[in-house]
Amino acid sequence: MFRIPFEQLPADIRQIVADKTGALLQAVAVRGGMNSGIASVLETESGSVFVKGIPADHPQVGAQRREAAVAPHLPTSCPRLYWHLELDGWSLLGYEVVDGRHADYAPGSPDLPLLAAALTELQGISAPADVEIKQAEERWAPYAPEGTARYFAGDALLHTDLAPDNVLITGGRARLVDWAWPTRGAAWIDPGALALRLMDAGHSVEEAVAFARRFPSWCGVAPEVLAAFGAATAALWREIAEQNGTVWKRAMAQQAATLGRALGAPVSEAGGASASHCPGPRR
Repeated sequence: MFRIPFEQLPADIRQIVADKTGALLQAVAVRGGMNSGIASVLETESGSVFVKGIPADHPQVGAQRREAAVAPHLPTSCPRLYWHLELDGWSLLGYEVVDGRHADYAPGSPDLPLLAAALTELQGISAPADVEIKQAEERWAPYAPEGTARYFAGDALLHTDLAPDNVLITGGRARLVDWAWPTRGAAWIDPGALALRLMDAGHSVEEAVAFARRFPSWCGVAPEVLAAFGAATAALWREIAEQNGTVWKRAMAQQAATLGRALGAPVSEAGGASASHCPGPRR
């Protein structure tokens, strides 16, 4: 998506933002990310605010509106949304500034316990009943084996896109950002989705699934449910790689296939990757 500096927004929009923040002292464009037409940190009389925006007629504006709708229901591990404006052809969000770095998912990284803590906090949040968001059983239905999409249903609020770029490390904690795909579903889905990202960062499938076992929602899930998730994940990434065969997408598809085989295999064949058993309390 094209991106313009905040200063190139129409003057009336900039004035309305200033009415909320105080006079603008400086606007610094943020690098990275491809889904916002505006992405800037504003230094204002009342402090800092991160502004992201998208044209109101853009196909992805619905995702930004869902992000705004779900924001008041998120845990403290997520940046606070101050305001949401829809005016003069733009949809703008004003967020708490999180001055951090992207998480390191590599084996042995000190960021991993912080990530686990943030996701544990999210696992306790129910999806808001008054916000229209995707149902997990609908999102995964095209990829799950026939008759298994019902396994994905639940009431938890899911992030579903826990790539390292969507986790910022700051002040000794992990912050979950970019809520373009909030989903209502079974709580174990987020640990499962995270396992694939850990594999992409260098973890073996056994290590990645062992990390998922840190979360009570994953423990005790029936083997046939995990097998359905593994099959759906593999099918989803296979389709992504077929539609756009960039190197990293092909690599993700290969990792997803490995995860799918591990979750669908008996424990003796998966090298311990099955999640049917979880360790006892840590001492």
